[in-house]
Amino acid sequence: MDGARPPAFRHPWPEPPAPGQATEIAEGVLWMRLPLPMALDHVNVYALDDGDGWTVIDTGISSKKTRGLWSDLMAGPLAGKPVARVVVTHHHPDHVGNAGWFQSEHGADLVSSRTAWLFARMLTLDVQENWPEETLEFYRSAGMAPEILARRMSERPFNFADTVYPMPLGFVRIKQGDVIRMAGRDWDVHMGNGHAPEHATFWSRDDNLVISGDQILSSISPNLGVYATEPMADPVSDWLEACERLQRLARPDQVVLPGHKLPFVGLPIRMKQLIENHHGALARLLDDLDAPKAASDCFVTLFKRPIRGGEYGLALVEAVAHLNHLYHTGAVTRARREDGAWVYQRKG
Repeated sequence: MDGARPPAFRHPWPEPPAPGQATEIAEGVLWMRLPLPMALDHVNVYALDDGDGWTVIDTGISSKKTRGLWSDLMAGPLAGKPVARVVVTHHHPDHVGNAGWFQSEHGADLVSSRTAWLFARMLTLDVQENWPEETLEFYRSAGMAPEILARRMSERPFNFADTVYPMPLGFVRIKQGDVIRMAGRDWDVHMGNGHAPEHATFWSRDDNLVISGDQILSSISPNLGVYATEPMADPVSDWLEACERLQRLARPDQVVLPGHKLPFVGLPIRMKQLIENHHGALARLLDDLDAPKAASDCFVTLFKRPIRGGEYGLALVEAVAHLNHLYHTGAVTRARREDGAWVYQRKG
């Protein structure tokens, strides 16, 4: 209908770029996609034209296949112009995986929050050939199914170094409140938390672009997980605080470029959904804790569906995160079960 207003939430580009290709989002801003060997089978990466070189946002996991795709992208859509700078939104392997390769082999500067760089470099240097006892104890305390724990113990642990290229010393720090210039635009740096500590997001002052990494996704909620490194962490609280703070920056016209799924318009609606989703999950969980339950007993309540196969690990650490939040806010008590699992129960 002529003059009809566009939907308040929409995907301006309904199809992702093909392998080796790029979609121009705005002048000097390219969207590309790299494959991942998991259920979430891709990561979005972006290239911003700085004139004499490119700034690349996020890098995919470290593998010969991914670096081959990067070589194709640099020769094709990036037109042979050098990648002078790599910005990583956060420390997870699908985002930081090839940062060290760009530094070592292409002379690029690495730009990162301090926490993201420290985590990434620490974890790549901490190679474990056998499961640390702390990790096994953490799994037991979460109530991991015995057959899944036994299967994990029979396999070599996952190491960051498996999918993150060696990272040389040296990076350029960004922090909350900074302004960074990319593609002829000034971008305000706002830090998220919860999915990853000190997760960088970028908000253009000169037009309506927002680069959100995994802090804000269009159709899935970022995983909020607790791990053996900090078993009493409360990433749900961190994430809700960040969402409520970033929500104040949201405008209906902004084009959001996320780390996964499709770019979208309708950020105020999406921020409201993301916040309400976790408040709803916490309310369902609290209502279900009339009898003691371990984290592994809470999947259907939290996710409203059965959890199978490769989803189990992420579901378990997210269940721990929500239970930790209820425990820290004083809504539940916890006690040790005979098998070593923590079980949680609603007060009163």
